Amino acid sequence: MAKIGVIGAGGWGLALSKLLCENGNDVTLWSFLESDAEQIRTAHELPSKLPGVIIPEQIQVTSDLAAVVPGEDVLVMVSPSAVVRETARKMKPLVADGTVIVNAAKGIEEGSLMTMTDAIEDEIPQARTAVISGPSHAEEVGRGMPTAIVIGAKDEQTARSLQKLFMSPVFRVYISSDMIGIELGGSLKNVIALAAGIADGMGYGDNAKAALITRGIVEIARLGIKMGGQFETFCGLTGIGDLIVTCASMHSRNRRAGILLGQGYSMEEAMKEVNMVVEGVYSTKSAVALAKKYEVELPIIEQVNKILFEGKNPKETVSALMLRDMGIENSLTPWNES
Repeated sequence: MAKIGVIGAGGWGLALSKLLCENGNDVTLWSFLESDAEQIRTAHELPSKLPGVIIPEQIQVTSDLAAVVPGEDVLVMVSPSAVVRETARKMKPLVADGTVIVNAAKGIEEGSLMTMTDAIEDEIPQARTAVISGPSHAEEVGRGMPTAIVIGAKDEQTARSLQKLFMSPVFRVYISSDMIGIELGGSLKNVIALAAGIADGMGYGDNAKAALITRGIVEIARLGIKMGGQFETFCGLTGIGDLIVTCASMHSRNRRAGILLGQGYSMEEAMKEVNMVVEGVYSTKSAVALAKKYEVELPIIEQVNKILFEGKNPKETVSALMLRDMGIENSLTPWNES
């Protein structure tokens, strides 16, 4: 049994806390809001974040970081990406040397263009970082529905020890050393899901969504490989797997926000209506900046950025994508010369 602190009591934090507790670990959950912490302690559920899921009574719940961070074997960071650095900064003086921090947030930090694990390492250099990602809606994990994910770490020993902590009969865990590929896949798929939602909101069909998913993974891999990620990662659970589930499911807040954008809502109106953090909105600007830095083309992501931040009409973006210069899908196989 390990002592595990989960930092963040949103839907994903609640689902992972339940999973880790049911796996026999000693789990303490930190909530930013004392009101949420109190509700979990007394009612053992938080319908506003994870409706219909009962949180085990054995989980200790607090809104005091000093009551959860010191003395833990593993810390799981599940704060929204926009506040990961701020939360890590508050945690720093409480974290012992060598403590493993598993990042479960998906995003690229605006300005620094760091991944979430990079931002955590920047603030808490004494920690060892890892990342967990994959096609894993909290609503399904919380209900014990079969799920497969990937844990990435810099050394195999850390990856395998975390694999044992998270693995269960319904939660299959693979391991990988490609942390940059895992994080980019998890971050940029949210932007493509916004595009897929926009297409849905405009009444387009499965053909359009299939095109967005397949060309979207090309864009993610194009940038990811340039940044040091491995092609195989983008073909796996944290690449195409996470992209499919996020573009296709109504559990996806990014897809839901995209649908509203396609129906004519502004970015602000869509985020208010979804009433949850829409990570893709925060990742879009960073993705465009990374594309410029690494000199790669990301046409879908660039058009989403124009809808979100330049007020471009979604119908114009579809035309811009469909009428791009004629291209070759796969240039790896040469033509037969006649």
